[in-house]
Amino acid sequence: MSVTDKATLEALAITKIREHRRQMAADQHVYDEWVRASDDKSISSMVLQTMQNEYLARQEKSDELQEELSDIIDALGFVPDLPEDDGDTKLD
Repeated sequence: MSVTDKATLEALAITKIREHRRQMAADQHVYDEWVRASDDKSISSMVLQTMQNEYLARQEKSDELQEELSDIIDALGFVPDLPEDDGDTKLD
């Protein structure tokens, strides 16, 4: 693999890592809302089912993105450093 190909793959990996992180954060928000709604007796079962379906669809999309990212990282041969990964970033 040429240097240009590695540079392109590294840039693509960084883009996909960031996309995956945003997706995971959004998925967590949907999950949290679903759990909150599940505790609210005024929320209908139909609404809860819709929320569950949304969450499950998001999980499928996240799995696909994870697989794509894994393939890119495998081709690249390493996980690239991201500028925001300076060791001081908290994962909440």
